[in-house]
Amino acid sequence: MSVPAVVIAAPASGSGKTTVATGLLGALRAAGRTPAPFKVGPDYVDPGYHALAAGRPGRNLDPVMVGEDLVGPLYAHGGAGCDVAVVEGVMGLFDGRTGTQGFGSTAHVAELLGAPVVLVVDARGQAGSLAALLHGFATYRPGTRLAGVVLNRVGSPRHEQVLRAACEEVGLAVLGVLPRHDGLAVPSRHLGLVTAVEHGAAAVDAVAAMTALVRGHVDVEAVLALAASSVTAAPWAPEVAVTPGRPVVAVAGGAAFTFGYAEHVELLAAAGADVVTVDPSRDEVLPEGTHGLVLPGGFPEEHAATLAANTRLLEQVRALALHAPVHAECGGLLYLARELEGHRLAGVLDATATFGPRLALGYRDAVALGDSVLHPAGARVTGHEFHRTVLTPGAGATPAWAWTGTTEGFVQDQVHASYLHTHPAAAPGSVARFVAACAA
Repeated sequence: MSVPAVVIAAPASGSGKTTVATGLLGALRAAGRTPAPFKVGPDYVDPGYHALAAGRPGRNLDPVMVGEDLVGPLYAHGGAGCDVAVVEGVMGLFDGRTGTQGFGSTAHVAELLGAPVVLVVDARGQAGSLAALLHGFATYRPGTRLAGVVLNRVGSPRHEQVLRAACEEVGLAVLGVLPRHDGLAVPSRHLGLVTAVEHGAAAVDAVAAMTALVRGHVDVEAVLALAASSVTAAPWAPEVAVTPGRPVVAVAGGAAFTFGYAEHVELLAAAGADVVTVDPSRDEVLPEGTHGLVLPGGFPEEHAATLAANTRLLEQVRALALHAPVHAECGGLLYLARELEGHRLAGVLDATATFGPRLALGYRDAVALGDSVLHPAGARVTGHEFHRTVLTPGAGATPAWAWTGTTEGFVQDQVHASYLHTHPAAAPGSVARFVAACAA
């Protein structure tokens, strides 16, 4: 029997989903529950705050990147040992991949899980017309079960009374009423929120404030009573998805490299790698006996001076890349460049990175252009691009990927470096291939 879930959604971004989802995780944990945190889509930032609240890794459910069939197994894997799951949605309830009629949306994932949706509504400027909005969201997609509402940023008792009447008119239970509160803001920058790791003690304080807000203004027991799931799939198991080896694989972490999926490390270990974390901001040497290096995404541009000052580690990475597998995504790609905004970095790639005029954001259907330590030529993946830097040149003699109108990234010796984020659970063979190359 699968862990029951509740999906926290909203009509639009900025309505308060993260506040409610994170606060609910904290409130459930404080009540002695063991909640499993999930995030719809490719987002890396919100799961960091979920992890602080729940005391366990935040995981992503993204049918665009892993396919519909893996959503249930990944959910069952992430919910193992838990008694309830909280799934935070992405953007508006029905917003999915562009041009797909909602594929990958919060509603899509809720339907795959068989879980009810709680809609968080920003009530500023709302009155009786809220009934029309809720009626539309409740009836737009018959497979989506809208089970209740949390009213956010309510201005006064009279305002609450009007809003409750609107909810009653369409038969939706009000599960919580949050007053206007300016103390929960988490700093943002060019790619969105500052990660929980970087925000440190302030992130812990923010999570505590969200938890207190939800405990004081949301009927947590009523939300729990709604939780349900129809998932019957066996849990995804990293040790089944790959074949073991025994090499030491260093995975970059710390404040500069926080954009990675929990399943990636699990798959590396299941493939037989001894996984050791290295913090390029602090550690001056690679772990002893390192056979391969994974550089996930993150915000190296925010820590470029510190990373550049760690010349001893940069030299070791440069030397390692001459004879051992290196897998770098987005922020990791920048770390391997010769220069980032004037700061000299590893120089594994003869390229420089600067801030660009606009954000590159969206899913990409990509094909591998050459054999690499991750993929054979012709392999196809669906990944996600999310960056504001520009690399010059943007591709090497053998690009890593091609998609419509674009070639991108570098396949150079045993280095695979690209802006494209991929979900390893969708292609466990790529992790097994990487670990095998490390072992060799």
